[in-house]
Amino acid sequence: MKSTVLARRVAALGATTAVLAAMVSGLMATPASAASTASAGKATTAAGKVTSKPKVSVTTPKASPRSYEGACPVQIDVTSRIKVSSSKATKVSYRWLHGDGSKSGVKTVKVGKGTKYINVKTSIDFDEDVKGWEAVQVLSPRKVTSRKGYFDVNCHKGPVRTDKDPQVWARAWASPDRYVGPCTPGDKIDFVGLIKVSDPTWVRYRWVLNGHVVDYGKVKVWDARKVYFGFTPRYSHRGAAVLEILGPDRTSSNRAYYKVWCKDEAPAVKVSASNVSAVTNQTDCKVSASGTVSSNGRARVEYSWSVNGSTVHRGTAYFGYHGGSERVSLPEHALTGAARDGGVVTLSVSGPNNGDSSSDRYVGCSAAPAPTPTNTPIPQIER
Repeated sequence: MKSTVLARRVAALGATTAVLAAMVSGLMATPASAASTASAGKATTAAGKVTSKPKVSVTTPKASPRSYEGACPVQIDVTSRIKVSSSKATKVSYRWLHGDGSKSGVKTVKVGKGTKYINVKTSIDFDEDVKGWEAVQVLSPRKVTSRKGYFDVNCHKGPVRTDKDPQVWARAWASPDRYVGPCTPGDKIDFVGLIKVSDPTWVRYRWVLNGHVVDYGKVKVWDARKVYFGFTPRYSHRGAAVLEILGPDRTSSNRAYYKVWCKDEAPAVKVSASNVSAVTNQTDCKVSASGTVSSNGRARVEYSWSVNGSTVHRGTAYFGYHGGSERVSLPEHALTGAARDGGVVTLSVSGPNNGDSSSDRYVGCSAAPAPTPTNTPIPQIER
């Protein structure tokens, strides 16, 4: 405690001495040196405003599977995410740190300005028991190291096989082996494996999809038995699955090939016409109308107005991805001949996949218009 107090006093005395020395040197400084000191201070302040280091963070790596128990060799996949926030485009350099003390090569990714995320992954093969960890170390634009992500591998070493042990055969196929459509959640490609044995026995197996272990199982097989596995593709690709038998025999099936083409199914666009309302102008004997044109998706809709079956006006309506409705009008149209007695106004629409129409009756204007009064004087009759 005494030494701590003494250290504080010495520090305070040193600070006081430094302040006094600075004041004395300031009073004795020449104008030129004072100006030089001030300009240096401004430069430092300006530099401080301009430079700002990007922010970097890294998530704790996750191993898949986290704890493995089964036949070896096995592949462990480790993933992490780097978050970078920068006011300008920058290069991100990183590497993996392994639990045995080794390091991976340095990888560099260029990202734009703003907040960006980089998903990183490494895969390691193990053929013996191990308890390890992985970490991600970002080297630039600033040095940051993630926490350690742990995993463990427990390899099963089967007994020495003899001629008396049951023999196992395996075959696999994809059902279907080709898929075209939207890659939405749900199994799109299923695999069927047929296991046959020479004698009833428990069989341990695993599915390997494109080099990655994706499923395990253990079943009792009396003569023959099927096992299954399915997955949801997220992008267009092709690949193969293998059914591996881990015990009591060690064998593998054929490669079951498949192909996926992710193709979004756009909903069928439907257009419609509705709410037609016709109005007759009795003074000028003209008819006008309005109606609604609708679409449930992106579309260019052609519409037309007809009076008693004769087209008198045309137009076009445009709708975005989510569709919508638009009110359209028929300008006043002069009625002649039989049309003056009344009739029907029809709004017809035509879209990418269908057409529709809607009509309304209008009242006639057959009565002759009243004569326009004039100021012509009435002639006088002489008696």
